[in-house]
Amino acid sequence: MTTEGGKSYARRDKLLEIESKVRVWWEEKDVFKAEPCEKPPQPGEKFFGNFPFPYMNGFLHLGHAFSLSKLEFAAAYHRLRGANVLLPFAFHCTGMPIKASADKLAREIQQFGDPPIFPHEVVYEEPKPQEEFDPNEGSNIAPDKFKGKKSKAASKSSGQMFQWEIMRSFGLSDSEISKFQNPYEWLKFFPPLAVQDLKAFGLGCDWRRSFVTTDMNPFFDSFVKWQMRKLKSMGEIVKDMRYTIYSPLDGQPCADHDRATGEGVQPQEYTIIKMEVVPPFPAKMRVLEGKKVFLAAATLRPETMYGQTNCWVLPDGKYGAFEINETEIFILTERAALNLAYQKLSRVPEKPICLVELTGYDLIGLPVKSPLSFNEIIYALPMLTILTDKGTGIVTSVPSDAPDDYMALHDLKAKPAFRAKFGVKDEWVLPFEIVPIIDIPEFGDRAAEKVCVDLKIKSQNEKDKLAEAKRLVYLRGFTEGTMIVGEYAGRRVQEVKPLIRTKLIETGEAVIYSEPEKKVMSRSGDECVVALTDQWYITYGEPEWKKLAEECLSNMNLYSDETRHGFEHTLGWLNQWACSRSFGLGTRIPWDEEFLVESLSDSTIYMAYYTVAHHLQNEDMYGKSADLVKPAQMTDEVWEFLFCGGPYPKSSDIPSSILNKMKQEFEYWYPFDLRVSGKDLIQNHLTFCIYNHTAIMSKDHWPRGFRCNGHIMLNSEKMSKSTGNFRTLRQAIEEFSADATRFSLADAGDGVDDANFVFETANAAILRLTKEIACMEEILAAESSLRTGPLSTYADRVFENEINIAVQMTEQNYRDYMFREALKTGFYDLQAARDEYRFSCGSGGMNHDLVWRFMDVQTRLITPICPHYAEFVWRELLKKDGFVVKAGWPTADSPDLKLKSANKYLQDSIVLMRKLLQKQILGSKKANKKGAPVTSLTEDKLKGLIFVNEQFDGWQAECLQILQSKFDNKTRTFASDGEIMNALQESTVGQAADFKQTQKRCMPFLRFKKDEAIKIGVQALDLKLPFGEIEVLQENLELIKRQLGLEKVEVLSATDPDACVQVGPLVSLLKQNPPSPGNPTAIFLSR
Repeated sequence: MTTEGGKSYARRDKLLEIESKVRVWWEEKDVFKAEPCEKPPQPGEKFFGNFPFPYMNGFLHLGHAFSLSKLEFAAAYHRLRGANVLLPFAFHCTGMPIKASADKLAREIQQFGDPPIFPHEVVYEEPKPQEEFDPNEGSNIAPDKFKGKKSKAASKSSGQMFQWEIMRSFGLSDSEISKFQNPYEWLKFFPPLAVQDLKAFGLGCDWRRSFVTTDMNPFFDSFVKWQMRKLKSMGEIVKDMRYTIYSPLDGQPCADHDRATGEGVQPQEYTIIKMEVVPPFPAKMRVLEGKKVFLAAATLRPETMYGQTNCWVLPDGKYGAFEINETEIFILTERAALNLAYQKLSRVPEKPICLVELTGYDLIGLPVKSPLSFNEIIYALPMLTILTDKGTGIVTSVPSDAPDDYMALHDLKAKPAFRAKFGVKDEWVLPFEIVPIIDIPEFGDRAAEKVCVDLKIKSQNEKDKLAEAKRLVYLRGFTEGTMIVGEYAGRRVQEVKPLIRTKLIETGEAVIYSEPEKKVMSRSGDECVVALTDQWYITYGEPEWKKLAEECLSNMNLYSDETRHGFEHTLGWLNQWACSRSFGLGTRIPWDEEFLVESLSDSTIYMAYYTVAHHLQNEDMYGKSADLVKPAQMTDEVWEFLFCGGPYPKSSDIPSSILNKMKQEFEYWYPFDLRVSGKDLIQNHLTFCIYNHTAIMSKDHWPRGFRCNGHIMLNSEKMSKSTGNFRTLRQAIEEFSADATRFSLADAGDGVDDANFVFETANAAILRLTKEIACMEEILAAESSLRTGPLSTYADRVFENEINIAVQMTEQNYRDYMFREALKTGFYDLQAARDEYRFSCGSGGMNHDLVWRFMDVQTRLITPICPHYAEFVWRELLKKDGFVVKAGWPTADSPDLKLKSANKYLQDSIVLMRKLLQKQILGSKKANKKGAPVTSLTEDKLKGLIFVNEQFDGWQAECLQILQSKFDNKTRTFASDGEIMNALQESTVGQAADFKQTQKRCMPFLRFKKDEAIKIGVQALDLKLPFGEIEVLQENLELIKRQLGLEKVEVLSATDPDACVQVGPLVSLLKQNPPSPGNPTAIFLSR
C-alpha cells in the first residue's frame, strides 16, 4: 500500500492494479483490433473516428488527453452498442521543433562539451507570464519538472533550461543524450513512450495501424508525395510570390505549428506613403545629401491623403535612415526596415542598411512634400500615442477624417506651452486648417471634428473615447462616404480606395508594405517578419475549390453552431498557403527536392492511410519491417486505385489479393465518421482537411463530422508549463489512475468553451469507484438475503423505471457526444436511484433480479468512460462471459413518465412534510404573538395527518381553463396579458361580487402557472395531476413513517368535512396552508 505524508493511496492503487490486470485481458484477445466486414456497412454498423496526431517532441499531456477522450468515449459507446469500430493513432514528427531541439543540443555540446559542464551559478528568476502551449504538441518538459524556479543550469541570457538538462529529465543518461543531436533519434524515443501512456489510459486503439510521419516511414513518405503530385497536377499547387510570415533565423516561412506564439496571425498589408524631405537637411542628416530622403508613413487609408495637414512622429521613438535602393532613403523604425528588407525593399536583400540613427526629436519640424496633399509643404510634428511596434513609426495626419489626428492637432494649436516643450514653431502648425475631403451622411465633410465634439472629447489622451470616435468615423466613411475632392470626386470611398492606392504605387509615390498583424515568435526564438517569398503554395480560396469545401461543410455534423461559424469564417478569409519549407523534418517536395512539405500540408488526408497502413508496414510504425509490399511498389497508380477509384494498376507487381484487400478496407471504413480536435485547429488543419478531401476524393468519401472542443484548464486555472499548473498524461494516471482521470475528463465539460479538469473530481472518482466495487461485493456476499420473486412493490416499480430512464437518457447523451451528461444520467443519477431504492425497501429488502439488473446496466453505462473498472466488475464480480466493452447496449422498456412524476411528487412531499413537522415542533414566534393556537409536540409518538386536494376548483379552475384556451402548445406561448385579463373579467369569477378580493390571489397564480406551462408544456395547466395523489401516498405509508419518524400516518381528502374535524384546534393551520394539487398539507399530533 502506497502512503505519503500519512495519506493512504490504497484505493488509487487498487484501481491501478485493476487497470493493469484488465489491459492484459484485452491484449490477450486483441479486443480493439478492427477488421472490415465483407459487405459494405449499413448506416450505424461501423464507426471510424480519429484524432489529429500529436507532435512527438515530448510526453503527451492532459491537453491531448482531454480532446482525445471525446473520441475515445464516442468510439467506446459505438463499440459497446455493437458497431464495428476503428480508432487508430499516429505520431506527427514533421516540421521544425524536433530539428530545432536537436540543433540546440548540438550547439550546447559544441559550447560546453560532451557531456557538457554548464555554468554553476544559481539563476533565480521571477516566473514569466504564463506560457501558451500548443494542445497538439508534446510536453518538452519531464513529468517531474514542473516547478516555478529555474535550476542552476539555467541559461543566464534567457532563463531557459538547457536542452541537455531537459533530456536528462526524460530519464536519459549522459551517455545516451549525445545521440539526440540526430533528430531521427527523437522519432525512435517518444512515439513508443506515447504508445505506453495511451495503453495505460485505456485507449481502444488498433495499434497495428500506427505510423510516424516524415521520410523515416517510407510508405507514408510515398503517400504524401503522391498527394502533392496529385494536387499539383490539378493546378492546386502553384509557385508564386506572396507575402508570408517568415522566420529570419530559420530562413523560411513560419506556419502556425512552427510558432511559439502568434498562431493564426496573418500578414497585414499597408500602403507606405513616400513623404519627400525638403532640403536642406539638418546637420544630423547631412550625410544623406544627394539622395532622395522620405519619411515613410504606413497607412490603411490612402484615399484620405488629400487631407494631410502634417505628419506625426514619436519624440522619444528610435528611427533610422535606411537604404532602400541606390538613390532612395526611407526614415522609419528598424523593425519596419527589417520587414521591408525581406520584401525586396533594401539595397542589400534581407539586411537593412542604416546610414544614420535618429530619434523623433531629430525629425520634428522636417518639411516634407507628400503625395496628393493640397498643402504643398507640411511638417513633422510630435504625437505621444504612436506605437512603434505597428506600422513604421511615421504616421500621416488627416484631421478631417481621423479623430486622433484632429485632437492631436487641436492640442498643439491650443497649447503654446505644449508646442514650446517640443520646439514646435507656430508656422508649422497654426496656418494649417482642416481640409474637407469626404462627405459622410449625418457626419458631414468634417467627420472627425463632429464626432469629437459630440462625444465631448477634450484631449488626445482620452483613448477610450477616441477609439469609439474612430470606429464610428472609419466604418461609416468607408461604407457610405463620398469623395468630394480629387479626380474621383463624386464616387464612393469603397469604390475608389483601391484605384487611388494603385495609382500612388504606379507613380512611385507609395510602396506596398506588409507586417504581421500581431507579434509572432518562432519556435527557434526569433521574432518573425513578413517576407515576399517565391515558393510553392496550395491555392486554398480558389473560387471553384472553395465552393466544394462549402458544400462538404454544409453536409457535415459539427455538433455546435459556434464550430460551424468558425469554419465559415475561415473559409471566408483563407487564401493561398505556403506548403514548402527548407528546414526541419518531413517529406521532400517530389518535383523540387530542395524543399520539404510543411507540417500542416502533410496531415490533411492521412486518415485514409490508416485504412491500409497495417498491410503495408507489417504492424511496424516506422515501416521498416515491410514484408509483402515494398515502398517502391507504391506508385501513384496504386494510390489512385486505392483511394480515388482509379483503374486497377496492371503494371504493379503487388499481389492482386493484397491490392484488393487494401481497397476493400478503404471502401469499408471511409469516409471517417468523426474527427475530434481542439477548436484552435479550425483555422488551419481542419479546414485544410475539408479542402483536400474535396479535391482528391469522391463525394461519398468526404468527411462526415468534426467535433471541436476548447482547451483544458486545471483547477480553474490556465494549464501552463511555466507556472507548474501542468500534468502529463503519465503523471495524471500515476496520481489518479486511468479511470479516475477519464472520469474527471468526462466531467470537465463538453462545449467549445474551455473545460476544467478538477483534481477533487478525480479524487472523488477514486472513492466512488472503489466504494461501488465494495458495495457490489457486499451485496453479492449477502445475495441470499435479497427478496426473490417478481417485482411487487411501489419501490420496485420506481427503481425499475429509473433504470429504464437511465438507459434511454444515457444513450441519447452518448449519441450526442455529451459525455458530462452521460456521466450524470448513467452514473450519478442511477446511483442516487439505487440509494433511494435501498432506503425505500426498508426491512422488506431489495428485489434480487432488480439489483442484478442494476449492476449489469450501471456497468455497461459507465463502460465508455471507465472501461477498466467496468471490465473488472463484469468479469470478476458479475461473472459474465466475454468483454463488457463489446457487451451490447442494455435493453430497456420505455420509461413511464407518469411513474417518474409520481415518485418526484412523493419525494418532494416528504421533504415538504419534514419542514412542516419541524415548524410545528419548534413553534412559531410570530404565531405566538398573534395568539394563534400552538400545541406542544415532542418528537416521539407522533401521528401525521396528510391532507390532499387532488383537483383545482373554484377560481383556480377558472384561471386554468382560461390559460388553456390562450396557450399555443407548439410554440409554448400565451396570448397577451390583456387578452387573458379580459377573459378573466368576463368569467364567472370576474363577475362575482368579491372579484377585487379574489383578483389578488388570481394574478400570482396565473403568473406561476404561465411560467410552468412555458417550461414543461400544457400539462402544467391540467386541473389535476396525471396520477392519484392519495393512492401514491397510501402505497408509501411505511416509507413516510420511516422518513419522518412517525408512529402513525393517515392520508385524508381535504374535501371531506369529517376528515378536517380530526385536526381539532389545529384546523387553523390547515386553513392557513390549504392543500392543492401537487402540494399536500400535513398536520402532526401527539398520540
